[in-house]
Amino acid sequence: MKILYYDCFSGISGDMNLGAMLDLGVKSDVLLSELRKLNIEGWEIDISREQRHGITGTKVTVIIEHDSASENNHDHHHHNHHRHLGDIEAIVMNSSLSQQIKELAMKIFRRIAEAEAEVHNVPIEKIHFHEVGALDSIIDIVGAAICFTLLGVDKVYVSDIELGSGIVKCEHGLLPVPAPATSKIIKGFPVHIGGVDFEATTPTGAAIIASIAVPSTSSLKFSISSTGYGIGHKDNPALPNILRVFLAETENSPSSAHKSYMVECNIDDMNPELSDYISARLFDAGAQDFFFTHIIMKKGRPALKLNVLCEEEKLSAVKEILFTETTTIGLRVFPFFKETLSREFEEIETRFGKVVIKKSFYNNRLVSAKPEADRCAAIAAETGLPMKQVMQEIISLIWKKT
Repeated sequence: MKILYYDCFSGISGDMNLGAMLDLGVKSDVLLSELRKLNIEGWEIDISREQRHGITGTKVTVIIEHDSASENNHDHHHHNHHRHLGDIEAIVMNSSLSQQIKELAMKIFRRIAEAEAEVHNVPIEKIHFHEVGALDSIIDIVGAAICFTLLGVDKVYVSDIELGSGIVKCEHGLLPVPAPATSKIIKGFPVHIGGVDFEATTPTGAAIIASIAVPSTSSLKFSISSTGYGIGHKDNPALPNILRVFLAETENSPSSAHKSYMVECNIDDMNPELSDYISARLFDAGAQDFFFTHIIMKKGRPALKLNVLCEEEKLSAVKEILFTETTTIGLRVFPFFKETLSREFEEIETRFGKVVIKKSFYNNRLVSAKPEADRCAAIAAETGLPMKQVMQEIISLIWKKT
């Protein structure tokens, strides 16, 4: 299986990512030709070869043309630096780029919009993209989608990510590193803080990783085909400001497997009314799934067997809940490898209004899609239609659009 492996030991930004992609072998003329399909003017890309700590790589700088006449025009300035998600979507979706590139670019933009909406507690459609709405960030994000599509890999993995430290200046003033949006976007990925004294991972870089990659595991083994180095704009004496990306192949296709834990216990003397409360505690603690099974224990006693699935970092919290909230006096803990389909959520327009659907992919191929059950139940209650009819209609619409 053909993979990309992002080694973010010094973080990731949009321009570092473009540099690494070009260094891996994406042709600059092809990238530029694709970017021109956006039909927006006022930008150019400077591509150079530079070194950091003796390592040579590709440095990309997106240069924005500043027109003195337009600088004094508030509407022009607003259009270039304070776009809404809908403005960016219009630019991307009205371009002549392939549908695959359009969808990936918008997936990255939505990651940022969702994080900003949560940080500022406003609806996503009212979010103003400040730095990310500027031309250079549009080029970085759409360029990332172009490069990823051109490389045609099956899966993307990422190392622990250095976020940096210190203070960053943005539209809302001075903020601590990582910026609030970055910490929201990169949630669930292993990170480091304080390895360098600047913003090592930007919201754009975080969104690229969150949209295409999964955390690497210690069991991942691969054969390196080529290495790309994206040179950053910092010249840090302690750690080279470089993004390293490997183009590689894995021996086994089912490399989506990762190590998880099954925690199991038998319970024969607990009030069943506690089960719902315990379930909520387990989910809050980060358990991925759990289930109760009716069993018969020794001497014919009816009992429950509780199985909990969790990642290693949640194991201690799960044990704490089981020992303190249930009546069990012993646990069985089994490490195992869990293989999952990659999933993404998408909002589609139906005759019932907007509905969130969940798509599941195997080797980048859509294998299942379905609407959220709670939304279907609400539609059924509003319309008087059977819920199964609502679900069938939406599922049929999903596959027609695929």
